[in-house]
Amino acid sequence: MDSKVGKIIRGVIMVIIMVVISGYMLIWIMMPTNVYKMTWLPSIRAAASLSTYFGLQGSTLLVNTFPVLFAAVLGCIYLHLGKEIRNQGDSKRQGVGVWRKRVILRGLGIVTLTELAFLIMFLALLVWSFSTYLHVGFSKITPQYAAKKGAKLWEAKLESAAKRLGLIGNICLAFLFFPVTRGSSLLPVFGLTSESSVKYHIWIGHIAMTFLSAHALSYFIFWALTNQLSEMLKWAKVGVSNAAGELALLSGLFMWLTTFPRIRRKFFELFFYTHYLYIPLVFFFVLHVGISYAYIMLPSFYLFIIDRYLRFLQSRQGVGLVSARVLPCETVELNFLKSGGLSYTPTSIMFLNVPSISKMQWHPFTISSSSSLEPETLSVIIKGGGSWSRKLFQTLSSPSSLDRLHVSIEGPYGPASTNFSRHETLVMVSGGSGITPFISIFRELVYLCETLKCNTPKILLISSFKNSSDLTMLDLLLPISSVSSELSKLNLQIEAYITREKQSITTTQNSETLPSYNVWFKPNLSNTAVTPVLGQNSWLWLGAIISSSFIVFLIFMGILTRFYIYPIDHNTNKIYPYSSRAVLNMLLISISIAITASGAFMWNKRNCDVMERKQVQNMEGTPDSGFYKTDREVESFPQQWLAQSTNLHYGERPDLKRYLFERKEASVGVLVCGPKKMRHEVADICSSGLAQNLHFESISFSW
Repeated sequence: MDSKVGKIIRGVIMVIIMVVISGYMLIWIMMPTNVYKMTWLPSIRAAASLSTYFGLQGSTLLVNTFPVLFAAVLGCIYLHLGKEIRNQGDSKRQGVGVWRKRVILRGLGIVTLTELAFLIMFLALLVWSFSTYLHVGFSKITPQYAAKKGAKLWEAKLESAAKRLGLIGNICLAFLFFPVTRGSSLLPVFGLTSESSVKYHIWIGHIAMTFLSAHALSYFIFWALTNQLSEMLKWAKVGVSNAAGELALLSGLFMWLTTFPRIRRKFFELFFYTHYLYIPLVFFFVLHVGISYAYIMLPSFYLFIIDRYLRFLQSRQGVGLVSARVLPCETVELNFLKSGGLSYTPTSIMFLNVPSISKMQWHPFTISSSSSLEPETLSVIIKGGGSWSRKLFQTLSSPSSLDRLHVSIEGPYGPASTNFSRHETLVMVSGGSGITPFISIFRELVYLCETLKCNTPKILLISSFKNSSDLTMLDLLLPISSVSSELSKLNLQIEAYITREKQSITTTQNSETLPSYNVWFKPNLSNTAVTPVLGQNSWLWLGAIISSSFIVFLIFMGILTRFYIYPIDHNTNKIYPYSSRAVLNMLLISISIAITASGAFMWNKRNCDVMERKQVQNMEGTPDSGFYKTDREVESFPQQWLAQSTNLHYGERPDLKRYLFERKEASVGVLVCGPKKMRHEVADICSSGLAQNLHFESISFSW
């Protein structure tokens, strides 16, 4: 497709997505009002001619679920077209331009204008909904109404407020899973990634649990005051099941307790495992409110389940680990066999699981390789910062022979597009392991310079390290594969700061520092290369899964409702048990997603298998491939060029203002990755208005 036509189609799709999302938000705005309850909803239900097939829940599916899934499918097409345009050589960043600009806000940190806009709209929605729900609810409470319930006026208002607190908590649940859907097609459309949006999942989770806890506590107080504590054990055949809600709340509270920073840092494994309590939380929540109302929060959870199941399928197979580069600073670079069809953008991450260390734990790590420069290998960097990573380092650095290491992966995940080469100069500021995302950017620029013969920006890398041994991380700028002599065409300047050592001490220590070395592994035919989970056209396949699974679910549900539930209930919602209906619907959703996602995964896997086997066999048959542990040191060339480009500073920190304000080029891209204080300092400098040529961008990383 011609790139101009593709851009026009993308523009049209973006407009449609914005219209659909705006309509979806309008529904949320109107939902607390009498207009929606008394006028809109009855009209929608009356217009649902297929009510015998879908029942009253059909209107909720139409209004609350379909728009989001439709926008997600359109997002898949939008992202696929963007990928095709970039493959044709048009690397100009597409999308919502100015909305990607980053600002720093006290209490929020560094956010894009898109994130800020969504955050303001979400908070405004909560305030509007709660105030409107209370106004509408309290307007109906009179002394006569309270007397009928056997309560005082203020007790009746307490009950009404308790219900409204739960409704606000439900709004939070409806948006809770959007930020953690790693393969989401909605987040990249707006220039967001799951990694950068995790903080919003945390905030929404805190807000949700606050409102839901207040909802339950208020009801407990009301029942105690009105001598109705037996309501706590109520599991209604039709209507709200209080006991199910309490089980959902308990699951959420256990999970919430481990999310607070002090507990999470000290007991990470506890935090990790208790997060699986989201399954009983959602299950009992649906039993609590009924499936018809639960469809309000279905869209985000539906997309999350598709993503989670695809990750499960990908993680079931081992991947081919080719080699590991071991550095003396307790850092390793793992190099995996990669299929040529897998492409990813710089700063992407990948989740790893090493069963010999922990069968359950998955950890995210920054990808250091470039899919363009290294078409057959994928590399990630892991620095020993916790017990898991230290065990891995000890395993790889052990003098005992290690022929193979079984590893499973999920990903890669990253931004839909990047275009760092649009600037005249790139200033990359890193602290400690924050250098890892910049390694992939550097290698991508190497590819542009060497292979495509493109003009690349000047590179100023300002890196701060605690100890001199961490300087070996600079070696990772160069891939383990050979690099041509044209590397010297890159205009690279490295300013490396060793903050905790003096030069005299460091000189002595450097003489005793062990060199970096490589560990090579034997090939294993049972392992596969790292491939895109849904093939090269992954976005189109994802769109097909979302749409087809939903259609299959509607067919199953229509048959079940028309020929089993309707003859019993006759759309009264007063005869057939809510719990049975909810369990059946959840089962049908799971089956529909499993059928369609498994089919798409197996189809693409079959097409990739032949090529992968040939890759492994070719490596096994190469006598000089060196897939065994060796003490061979990393080659010195072109490390000499890298050393000549590096200036070392001991016992001090970089003067970032001086470095940034000295740049006089028309367009200077400023990238920062490291401690929060460093990120905020750079953001303050760039947003001060003293230098209009500085374009700031903060980068998240995992190690």
